Amino acid sequence: MRNTLEKQTLETPRLILRQWRESDVAPFAEMNADRKVMQYFPETLSHEESTHLVERYQQHFDEYGFGLWAVEVKDQAEFVGFIGLAVPQFTAYFTPCVEICWRLAAPYWNQGIATEGAQATLDFGFNHCNLKEVVGFTVPANVASRRVMEKIGMSYIDNFDHPAIPSDAPLSRHVLYRITKAERDAFKAG
Repeated sequence: MRNTLEKQTLETPRLILRQWRESDVAPFAEMNADRKVMQYFPETLSHEESTHLVERYQQHFDEYGFGLWAVEVKDQAEFVGFIGLAVPQFTAYFTPCVEICWRLAAPYWNQGIATEGAQATLDFGFNHCNLKEVVGFTVPANVASRRVMEKIGMSYIDNFDHPAIPSDAPLSRHVLYRITKAERDAFKAG
């Protein structure tokens, strides 16, 4: 993996995780309007909401030194989604924390892209940002994301009700995963 701190770019054998470009907004908005992609979120997003998210993602890099990268698949696609690290803006028993996240357009599912990008992201977080631990969370039914968390060495910790989602909503219940730097090092060595 090549890391260019000045440009906040990560490279893996198949992927480039990079800063967002204006040309990413349209495919990002299309992805966020796809009910299949957004099935584990409270709702799909409008083009305007997606544009606002890209602005927030860029601000996150400025504030924290890490964030959600736009993902390219080398020699195949200039934008397939995002993978990265974020500081959740809600309060729960495990916050403050840093969360690993990903969202990919449906045509790029089941190709190992989330796993490959998440591994590079964890390494960046632990080795360049000096994070002590990283969490991940999703709804229990999101088996694909749970599988990615397990493939990168994260362990299931607990269930919790997401404080930003009404408690009576079907997507309120979430599962929490976690990995420490020591656990990541042991996972990679083992």
